[in-house]
Amino acid sequence: MNSAAITEYLTRPEGRIAYDVTGEGPLVICAHGMGDLRSVYRAMTPALVDGGYRVATMDLRGHGDSDATFSAYDDVAAGTDLLALAEHLGGPAVLVGNSMGAGAAVWAAAETPALVSALVLLGPFVRNAPVGAFAKLAFRAGLLRPWGPAVWNAYYPRFYPGRPPADLNEHRARIRESLRRPGHWRAFSATSHTSHAPAEARLGEVRAPALVVMGERDPDFRDPAAEARLVADRLGAEGIIVPGAGHYPQAEYPEIVNPAVVRFLDGAVRGA
Repeated sequence: MNSAAITEYLTRPEGRIAYDVTGEGPLVICAHGMGDLRSVYRAMTPALVDGGYRVATMDLRGHGDSDATFSAYDDVAAGTDLLALAEHLGGPAVLVGNSMGAGAAVWAAAETPALVSALVLLGPFVRNAPVGAFAKLAFRAGLLRPWGPAVWNAYYPRFYPGRPPADLNEHRARIRESLRRPGHWRAFSATSHTSHAPAEARLGEVRAPALVVMGERDPDFRDPAAEARLVADRLGAEGIIVPGAGHYPQAEYPEIVNPAVVRFLDGAVRGA
């Protein structure tokens, strides 16, 4: 979370979504992935603000400061929250999505094009990546209580195979605190069953300019470069592979990702 911003809440039909806003200029809304927090954008937000953008970072349902009172925690549900926040903040907005946040952003861009000016997809899950039955079963078993929170905490550093940020342990502590809140582990478990088929089905409907950023060593994909090419091709998007990075390239190598994102937005949003 950006320490200079005050947490605000967007009221939705079944609960509240937490977000914060900082900066002035065209609106950018950032959504994180499963089991993470909006503070995963802590190194990107200042660069976007310095670039002349108004940045809102949002906690997904059942994560961080958002409520865990919802009946749905999938891409479509998150996509509706993105659109509601964009409308509330006076969009259109650039949607930045990491992991399943990218699937939500794609769905939102197809659902209401007038509210989405551009997309930035980081380590994007916009389709169900091929996973063997045993691996899927092992993942589900690993997230069961009572050991699930400890398993997730131990597994999380694997997403940073290159140069983990210096404050990674503090970030993990915030995630652990989030998962201890009432209902949040149940929400996390529900989120882990998300299908990205609704996002994939709408890739061809997206008209907003897009940038795909993939870590070269993203452990969530068998072939990260091939996945990035597939997504970029289907969106007619630009693509960037970040050497050495994992699932959170914006946190591992902000000096590579941030300038690329700002340049893209300057062209896509401002026509610079």
